[in-house]
Amino acid sequence: MKILKKNTLYIYTDGSSLPKPRRGGIGIRYIYLDNFEEEHKIDLELDGFSSATNNQMELSAVIEGIKNSGLQDIPINYLSIEVRTDSRYVVDNFKNAVYNWSNQGWLNKNGRPIENAELWKKLIKEVRKIKHKVDFIWVKGHKSDIHNIAVDNLAKKSAKSFLNNPISVVKLRRKKSKKSTKRGSIDMRGQRVSIHIINEQYLNIQKLSKYRYEIISSNSKYYGNVDIIFSELHHLKAGHKYIVTFNTDSNNPRILKMIKEIK
Repeated sequence: MKILKKNTLYIYTDGSSLPKPRRGGIGIRYIYLDNFEEEHKIDLELDGFSSATNNQMELSAVIEGIKNSGLQDIPINYLSIEVRTDSRYVVDNFKNAVYNWSNQGWLNKNGRPIENAELWKKLIKEVRKIKHKVDFIWVKGHKSDIHNIAVDNLAKKSAKSFLNNPISVVKLRRKKSKKSTKRGSIDMRGQRVSIHIINEQYLNIQKLSKYRYEIISSNSKYYGNVDIIFSELHHLKAGHKYIVTFNTDSNNPRILKMIKEIK
């Protein structure tokens, strides 16, 4: 377990996503040392969310941990906050979110939409509201750190409790292919192809639709592949089949045109 310092509030967070049906939970624990350097802890138990991904829950746990820190009965004047999480997704991308993504319209350098942009915006807002320095530290998950193990258990308990509405609305239909979703498994070559939409989701910040789809053109070398694509076309529906035209940038896959719906 990492050493604790006086005058620092430690926030351990973890997110959990459980299947069948998919639901997520968050775990939060506050740790601090008193004037006698004795360790104290406060566990925050919150409800979960239906249809949540693991990354959404990891971000939500950090957001709620920081947001609720001032509401806890913590009898020390801490000068800094250290968020400890086993999520590389959060730790490795926070500075990107602050200095790059937020200034690029929540698109990466290739123009591809940043996922969970609304949660990243909320996290930045909560950090800026805090009057203290906030650091993000990665801890190895579920190993020797008892506090990380504790928030993992809290997150799983949260996922099994009362569930809030989904963080984002995703319309889902069953895929036909036996293959798993693999990003980048379909090259963008400006091809005209038949697809089956599996998921549809509107990205409000970027004003784009995100689709998970599978290739159903039997003569395509990508037949049966399942991938993610984006589009300014918002009328494609989960469970429907279409003939579409792709763009030519595999780093920023887009549906450019819907030729027709296949009945």
